[in-house]
Amino acid sequence: MKTNFFKITLPILFIIFISFYITSNFVQEPVKKELTIAAGLKEGEYYKTALKYKKLLEKQKVKLNIIETTGSLENIELLKNKIVDLAFMQNGIIKAEKIKNISSLGNIYYEPLWVFYKNENYEVSYLVEFISKRIVIGLENTGSSDLSLRLLNDNGINNINSTLINLSNEDAKKQLQDGKVDVIFMVASANAPIVKSLLEDPNIHILNIKRAQAYSRKYDFIKDLDLYEGTIDLYKNIPYDNIKLLSTTASIVGNNDVPDELIRLFLKEIKTIHQKKNLFSEENTFPNIENINININQEAKRYIENGDNFLEKIFPFWIASNIDRLKIFLIPLLTLFYPLFKGFFPLYNWTMRSKIYKWYKKLKEYDKDLDANNKKDLENRIVLLDKLKNEIQKETNVPASFMGEYYNLILHIDLIKKKVEEIRLKD
Repeated sequence: MKTNFFKITLPILFIIFISFYITSNFVQEPVKKELTIAAGLKEGEYYKTALKYKKLLEKQKVKLNIIETTGSLENIELLKNKIVDLAFMQNGIIKAEKIKNISSLGNIYYEPLWVFYKNENYEVSYLVEFISKRIVIGLENTGSSDLSLRLLNDNGINNINSTLINLSNEDAKKQLQDGKVDVIFMVASANAPIVKSLLEDPNIHILNIKRAQAYSRKYDFIKDLDLYEGTIDLYKNIPYDNIKLLSTTASIVGNNDVPDELIRLFLKEIKTIHQKKNLFSEENTFPNIENINININQEAKRYIENGDNFLEKIFPFWIASNIDRLKIFLIPLLTLFYPLFKGFFPLYNWTMRSKIYKWYKKLKEYDKDLDANNKKDLENRIVLLDKLKNEIQKETNVPASFMGEYYNLILHIDLIKKKVEEIRLKD
């Protein structure tokens, strides 16, 4: 047995130890349960949405820090400098070649472009009609100003033939109502109070963009949307007619070094917010990875396309995550279980037989030098053999498959006892 231990068991244990040591170097450390996200202004939709994320992630013991910003372009800069892990971004505001180590986690909702203008008793159908007007395009270096400038430039409108002004949405609204500006462009959610307020104002018109499909063909990140008559307020019939709008999408972007576990958890939680039906999208439209013009995070893509994996469907997220993280330990475990499984049945057989064979050593002693013993010693030998037989019958319990060896032992005891009796009778 000692020889087998040193020849077989010790090498197996050594291999297992080395396997665990090597594989442990490839196991990632548990992720830090904390993320920082760049949102927009506190009164904006991005910031309000981030607060919803924060509440959901707290249930998963993940801390979400929210940073107030002026909008998408500042958010990108914060990501580039690795001040934040995630950020809201207006899709289409920047191209893939201009950012490195940043990828998209998907679109989360539509962000329509609303073009409001002063009601002067005539309808405007084309952007080109705003030449020579005072036009508010949003704050400088924001998603609103970026998209507005692209569309105005397509229609030959610039600072030479018109007046382009940078203002916040609230200031733009006030100046439009006061007649200080003629047109305002703003990218905002349909739920934004400022949008409803302007739609309800009889002195303000919304631009029905007749060439909306043409713009959506030119820009892959733009989609044309229909705002149907009465969808904002049926009683007041707002809007008063079917309106064609242009829309980009709000996206979540992140640094490529954000752990996959946190990306999956983040998408799992925000999906509960954005998959619902709303004014412009059917149920389960978002999150999605459509029409994104920057690199897409591969883990996010897998989750959006396939949903929860096998482990996540069975276990709570963090348990599933830890099992997945430690799966590399299957290598040494298989190294351990293969020889154990392979050696189980021989070991079992040996264990059962050892219960029987251990008695043969004592039986051999009783069979030794029988001819040299006197009559009294032989009689004592018979008594000892009877005691041994009784002891074996009491202590030896083996399965039926090993009863052949058991009865062979009993027969051997009887055989030696008979041999002792024959020698005693001769004397």
